[in-house]
Amino acid sequence: MPTTINPTLQRLNAGKLALGFCVYHLRTSASAMLAHATGYDWLFIDTEHGAFTTQEASQMCLAAIPFGITPIVRVCADALDEATRALDNGAMGIVVPHVSTVAAAKRVVDALRFPPVGMRSWGAPPAIYNYGGPSLGEAQESLNRDVLICTMIETEEAIANVDEIAKVPGIDVIMIGSTDLTTRMGIPGQWGHEKVQNAYKKVGAACKKNGKHLGLGGIGDDVWAPHYIKQGARMVLAHSDHGMIMEAGTNRAKMLRALEKKSKK
Repeated sequence: MPTTINPTLQRLNAGKLALGFCVYHLRTSASAMLAHATGYDWLFIDTEHGAFTTQEASQMCLAAIPFGITPIVRVCADALDEATRALDNGAMGIVVPHVSTVAAAKRVVDALRFPPVGMRSWGAPPAIYNYGGPSLGEAQESLNRDVLICTMIETEEAIANVDEIAKVPGIDVIMIGSTDLTTRMGIPGQWGHEKVQNAYKKVGAACKKNGKHLGLGGIGDDVWAPHYIKQGARMVLAHSDHGMIMEAGTNRAKMLRALEKKSKK
């Protein structure tokens, strides 16, 4: 009988690191192959900032599943209708940004979980079941268990409310959006600032107390990302297509330009 399998959620529940491959520009089904070939666990399809259509996001999700790569879609904060469409058409996880209050967290769960946890609507059998699947009740119970729901903490208001946000049933991961958080704190990009360290400690403690997983986003350096992973961050947005291309392309060009200079001596 078909069942839902979420490799990323399985890794997190086992206490393992789950690394995300973020795509903004690679709007193709080959993105899943690239994530698999380079050793990542989940594909972060960013429809909040990337120029994705629903069709493109759906095709990328469908391509990821056979590779054991969890397709996870980030939607805009007030686009929960797009989140449910993504789940119906291949996504096995949703990231909702800018969740600063308990009320906002409850709205997320209400939209993305089936009854009795939430009020998500049922259309046709979802893609994860190859559009077939078990009975309606069994399918909804399985999807409630295996679809990953992540809310993002990106403001000081959210940090202040995180103890209550973490108590909301139906949320699996609370991820700190470090870029927006530091910007709103007036310390953009200062990953090691005392305020940021304190935020990770507070969110991490709330996650541990309430059985949630701590997520890390927005930190791509080799100093503070490892620091917060050591403190307990497990769902890690590791790198983006943009960052990888810029980094590798820049390094390669510098190396070849240096050869040109040497050859003229």
